[in-house]
Amino acid sequence: MSPGQIAALVAAGAFVLLVLLLAIPLIKLGRTLDEATKAIRAAQERSDPLLTGANTTLTHVNTQLERVDGITANARAVTGNVSALTSLFTATMGGPLVKAAAVSYGISKAVRARRKRREAGSTRRRRGR
Repeated sequence: MSPGQIAALVAAGAFVLLVLLLAIPLIKLGRTLDEATKAIRAAQERSDPLLTGANTTLTHVNTQLERVDGITANARAVTGNVSALTSLFTATMGGPLVKAAAVSYGISKAVRARRKRREAGSTRRRRGR
């Protein structure tokens, strides 16, 4: 055997050793990727019912929000009707009620003032006697 052939055999042996050393991490990486694939499939299978439940919940929430919108619209209409009724009452009865209240206040004030004068006059008469 010539030195070139020996060098070729050594190089071939080194190449086989290099391939074997690189094959071990590649096999481990393949196993890791297989486990990751299994975990992703399991997570997907478990998440399907969760997403279905979330979708159902959102559907119910949207239904309830539509009902709340209807209630809000009705409340807005009632508020407008009450405001109109209040304006109508103020326009028709407000003026006469204010006048009646002013008259009753004036009468009660006049009656009090008259009573005070009578009491003051009777007190003077008693002292004078």
